[in-house]
Amino acid sequence: YNKKMVGWEEILHPDMPKNIVIQSWRGIKSLVDAAEQGYQAILSSGYYIDLIQPTDYHYLNDPLPADIQLTEDQKMLILGGEAPMWAEVVSHETVDSRIWPRTAAIAERFWSPGSVKDVDDMYRRLEVVSFRLEELGLLHIKNTDMMLRRLTNNHNIKPLKTFIGTIEPVKLYKRNQLRPHTQQSPLTRVVDAAKPDADDARKFRKLVDVYLESSDSTTLLTIEEWLTKWQGNHARLVEIIKISPILREIESMSEDLAKISGLGLFAVVKIRGHEVPAGWSIDSEKQLDQAREPRGQAELMVVDAIEKLIKFSNQ
Repeated sequence: YNKKMVGWEEILHPDMPKNIVIQSWRGIKSLVDAAEQGYQAILSSGYYIDLIQPTDYHYLNDPLPADIQLTEDQKMLILGGEAPMWAEVVSHETVDSRIWPRTAAIAERFWSPGSVKDVDDMYRRLEVVSFRLEELGLLHIKNTDMMLRRLTNNHNIKPLKTFIGTIEPVKLYKRNQLRPHTQQSPLTRVVDAAKPDADDARKFRKLVDVYLESSDSTTLLTIEEWLTKWQGNHARLVEIIKISPILREIESMSEDLAKISGLGLFAVVKIRGHEVPAGWSIDSEKQLDQAREPRGQAELMVVDAIEKLIKFSNQ
């Protein structure tokens, strides 16, 4: 089997020895095919941490899903999985943030029954694990502030840190598609400082979902606080951009965050039954679509949640 991509049925040649382990990097079907033909196998598909997918995506991906069509003997051939990390766009400064703490959640998936899949509890415990990993010397938390200080030319990092909390690097192979990289490409930009699973954005999305299910006034107040913070952050970040041109590539996205946060605040006002400016939501769809466009190979991760809030207010 050479390195050329070929069909799975071509890889499992009848003469292949049974004492090898098959790595399934295409999906569950390949894993099932291997086990049915008597091969031990591991699953890589769904665990490629360089593809910048969120922790819960990896956590809910199971080498032995409940509906897998294998006999008990065949299931015993599934050894588990692996978390591959390709390193074209990582450096010594960013590699820890790309590997940790998501890999801890992947490890729990490999070592836990399939019934263990409470995502909210996983994220709660992952914060503790992340802190402990830092104590062991990993740099996934520490290096972020260092990179932000460099990006701001050692000025106030708070506005940039607020913005960073709402964005993630683009997913899958899109980063290279948007901007081809070479060995000389700098890996010190905003996209490199951004985390694969932005905590603030994730928590905000959860708040919106909780509110839409419960209509809890305290939750709505917290949503309003987040939106107010983001709406006002752009003016502060612009002052930093003036003295640090490297940040100009995300300036328009910061402005878009402020604009859609303003739309979200109008939605909150309307939900509470108060008057809002006529036609406030007429161009909201256009503004939301614009905010979804990646800039600097990063993307805003709160757009869909704000859109949900606007639609709810218009019901």
